[in-house]
Parts: sequence; C-alpha cells; structure tokens
Amino acid sequence: MAISATNVFRRHPECYDAETARLFAGGKDPFVFEGLKMTRETAQSRAINQVRHGAVIMAGSGMCTGGRVRHHLRHNLYRSECSVVFVGYAAHETLAGRIIDGAETVTLFGEEIPVRAQIHTIGGFSAHADCDELRRWHAAAGKPELTVLVHGDPDATEAFADSLEGPGEVKIPMLHEVIEI
Repeated sequence: MAISATNVFRRHPECYDAETARLFAGGKDPFVFEGLKMTRETAQSRAINQVRHGAVIMAGSGMCTGGRVRHHLRHNLYRSECSVVFVGYAAHETLAGRIIDGAETVTLFGEEIPVRAQIHTIGGFSAHADCDELRRWHAAAGKPELTVLVHGDPDATEAFADSLEGPGEVKIPMLHEVIEI
C-alpha cells in the first residue's frame, strides 16, 4: 500500500511543498535514493528478515494487527541491537499498543517473542481527522438520520458520540452487531 500511495503522491505535484517542488524541478526525485528498495512481493519481504544489520524496514500497518510487519517484528523484536519506531497512534489493545506500553513478551504466530528491541514512538503523524474536523464534517453532512461510529478507543468514541449534535441517532455497534441502513 505504501508503494502505491507513494506513486499517487508522485503524480500530484499540486500536493508538493516548495522544497519538494524544487527537488523535482531540479531533476531529483525525493522518493528515490541510494539504498532504498521497495518490495511488493512476499518473497522480497521475507528476504528482509535475513538482513542482520543496516536495514530500516517501514511498514504501513501502524497497529501491527495484520500484514507483513508481523513477520518483521517476529524476526527482530527479540534482538536487542534493533530498534522499532512506531509513528502515530496505536490503540492500547493492539499489538503495537502493547509493545509501546512496555510488554516484555508478545505472541506472534502462536510463539512468545521477548521484546528486547529498543522501542521508540513519534506522535503527531495520524492520518485521521481530529474531533473538531469530524464534528464539522458531520454537521456538513446535512443532519444524517443515523451515524455509526466504528473506529476508536471506547472512551473516546463514547465522548465523541455524546458531542455530536443533530436530530439523528448515533450508534456505537458491538462486535459483529448488524445494523440495518
């Protein structure tokens, strides 16, 4: 997904900041640099797990709930010489959240993996709208009859539901609950 997103961004110069536009104008593509290798294929991704030093692995599943990042964590979390950097938000009950919160071991693919890698976080990079943006969007939606909130920590979701104004119903479904629309 990250490769596809990078390609979309590359095709939309109207989104570039001044520095990025100057790089492209000067014939330099900031998405291509020495040592960067993007992998789409599973076999290429698996080969990364054999690298023992000098690698930075960037993965798109920030909460580590799915995808190849789980394999990379399995092969690197136990290694004290490795660092794992989480960028943006991770819910506490997710694998990333447990690692960030200081879990000594995690279970990956039925195997207990000790967490010996150095764990770092960088906040402020969430791609989600904040509460004010979501409230404005909801208000602009024209007083919907039903709003269903399906994403977020339970306490925050409850508080957000209470903050929505309008005549319509706001529902926070339970897992596997079916809602007629």
